[in-house]
Amino acid sequence: MTMTPEELAARKRRNVWIALGLVAFMVLVFATTLLRMQRNLHAQQAIDAAAAQTSSLGPQAPAGQVIVPSRSAPVMPQP
Repeated sequence: MTMTPEELAARKRRNVWIALGLVAFMVLVFATTLLRMQRNLHAQQAIDAAAAQTSSLGPQAPAGQVIVPSRSAPVMPQP
């Protein structure tokens, strides 16, 4: 069975539109991935900045202990 020239042209147009749809989907997935990676990078930078700021505030107490000024009475941690 041979196809008419009109049928061949229609098939070619369909194939072009399918290819364009596939490329558009690939661009959408790439852009979404890139934006998510960028958002995660900014979030990690904010976490690192907050950690650096808290570490520069002074000595940190071990878990379950509280650092108190030298002239005040010790404070018991609340459970």
